[in-house]
Amino acid sequence: MGSRSELAAAALLWLGYPCVMIAALLPDFWFFASAAAVTYVADWYLHHRDSRLIGLLNNVRAGLPVRFLMRQLLLIVLLARMGLAEERFFYAAVAGLLLFYGLQAPHSALTGLIAKRRTMPVVTRNLDLHAVRIPDAPPAALLHRADEKMLHLDLPLLAGALVAAQTGRNLAGYTGVVVSLALAALYTLVLVPYLRRRVPPAPKVLKAVANWLHEYQPTVALYFSGTEESAYQANMWLDTLAELDGRPVIIMREPYLVEKLGDTAVPVICVPGSQHLMALDLSTVRVALYPANIGKNMHMLRVPTMKHVFIGHGDSDKLASVNPFSKAYDEVWTAGRAGRDRYAFADVGVRDEDIVEVGRPQLAPIETGTPENPVPTVLYAPTWEGWDDNPGNTSLLLAGENIIERLLTAEKPVRVIYKPHPFTGIRDSKAKAVSDRITARMKKADAERAADPRFAGEAAAAKAGQAAARAEMARIEARLAALAESGRSGGDEAEQSRVSLADPVRLEEIKQLRAEWNAAYWRSFGWWEHKVVTGSEPRLYDCFNQSDAMISDISSVVSDFIASGKPYAVTDSAGLGAEEFKRQNTAVRAAVILSNSAAELDELLAAVDDPGADTLVAARRDLKRYLLGPDEPTSIQQFNAAVRALAVRAEGRNARLEQRLADPAQSERTALDSKAVAG
Repeated sequence: MGSRSELAAAALLWLGYPCVMIAALLPDFWFFASAAAVTYVADWYLHHRDSRLIGLLNNVRAGLPVRFLMRQLLLIVLLARMGLAEERFFYAAVAGLLLFYGLQAPHSALTGLIAKRRTMPVVTRNLDLHAVRIPDAPPAALLHRADEKMLHLDLPLLAGALVAAQTGRNLAGYTGVVVSLALAALYTLVLVPYLRRRVPPAPKVLKAVANWLHEYQPTVALYFSGTEESAYQANMWLDTLAELDGRPVIIMREPYLVEKLGDTAVPVICVPGSQHLMALDLSTVRVALYPANIGKNMHMLRVPTMKHVFIGHGDSDKLASVNPFSKAYDEVWTAGRAGRDRYAFADVGVRDEDIVEVGRPQLAPIETGTPENPVPTVLYAPTWEGWDDNPGNTSLLLAGENIIERLLTAEKPVRVIYKPHPFTGIRDSKAKAVSDRITARMKKADAERAADPRFAGEAAAAKAGQAAARAEMARIEARLAALAESGRSGGDEAEQSRVSLADPVRLEEIKQLRAEWNAAYWRSFGWWEHKVVTGSEPRLYDCFNQSDAMISDISSVVSDFIASGKPYAVTDSAGLGAEEFKRQNTAVRAAVILSNSAAELDELLAAVDDPGADTLVAARRDLKRYLLGPDEPTSIQQFNAAVRALAVRAEGRNARLEQRLADPAQSERTALDSKAVAG
């Protein structure tokens, strides 16, 4: 729902209005002024944080205009209760508020019309749209949170009225009315010139995109649609797509996902409207790749001239990995033999001949060596709670705190890295609460370790180096922020589509800077310090490389970590029992199986402390090949070969269709011959 500060702000906002009403009815000037100030500040804070709680207020008919109107009406009640109803100033205040509220309509209409005129049928990256004259966007300060800014212009009127009511100096009240109305009128009028900065009509933009497609002639498309939190599902394929033979293109459906896409030189076309997508000429695309099973995939699956492949966004034993929707694709690509066997076991209608093993090209950054620090590192990377209440979805709810407590109090010290799934808490607030408690417990343990004589000397010696690493991170972040600006600050989607052409030099510098940032990040704190890692950086694979072992749940994280060859544990949160758990979940066959009490953690810690005590080395090696495929040829070579082979199939299908259309009589004879042979 929101952070604690957001919940506190929402509570103050919710309680503030009854207080404003009571203060107006009493009347109590100072009580009214204080309560009104609280509602202003709370409202501003929630909007500043883009809190989801704002949406909930709208749903219960307590939206932004209603809240401001309520406060303004209560101001009138206060003035009347204070005996000012017969004063000329009272009528001026009422008239001023009515006029102020009347100005909201033209202002809102202008902002809406400007936004509509700036909306293109597509959002692009790395496309040359020089043929489309796209004007600069209006200043972001004018349109960002425009309704909120406009409504807050009632502050001079409110303040002036309160001063006049308390002191009897009506001039302050008149001044407040004039200032609020003048500012509101000015804010409305200043928007008018920007009505001319409209983008070209949709047909002209689509024609420019069609011309680009005709010139570029893409052969492979990554098609992606999803929620705001799912951008990682596309980002994990960017490097692979860039290494493919042919001419790749990324086709997306939601504009808000474009800004979350990682840096890439691959052309990106975001087409929100299905009618515009269907109008695109994608006749040169031979292979379409789908990282997720989403309903909007149907808009692309309808194109018969290309072959469609489900590539997924991870390799795991979750039910989502064997979704019956996969029958809709021409082929399903899995990392290794395990993926093929999962579909056979699930019996969801995917034929074995339609499954191709291609490895996992994304796993190339995962290292097989250990960091070799004096204190070993254990990564806890639980998955999220899922869309149902299956207790096996995540270990957080039943085992998370037990796991962390046993790691933090282990007989031989270990460092803990906690990296929760980005979806944690979006469906079940209990999972978020557990994650917050784990974070607090780790911070407490870190403070205790800082005071431990065993580490105090190391901390003192490393202080200067850590400060230098943090300074280097700040320098790199500043440079990355500068490189991220492809146009003017505040440019909208239309302007970004115009200016965001791929710059190989810039992309190479970004890649190098991120590698340097990652190295500096791990130097910025000690090898003995516990760490909670959230956000996109450092990446999960970077956490793998810094760890000696991992604890996780049934998810693609486990399959990916197996590429490192290091010990790992998986929690049987559903309480199936070790043997049944292994039978149902391929990826745990070489794992230490944990119950919800995490009592079995000693086995994992022993393997970390003494490689000779690691009894699962051979099992992990065999499982790696079964899950992820052979090391040779490399995954990217396997993936490229699969793309080429499927493209040949698409070409063959299209050639046969052209032949049938060119000679219908021959097609009919061929069909009759086929029936005769079958008979």
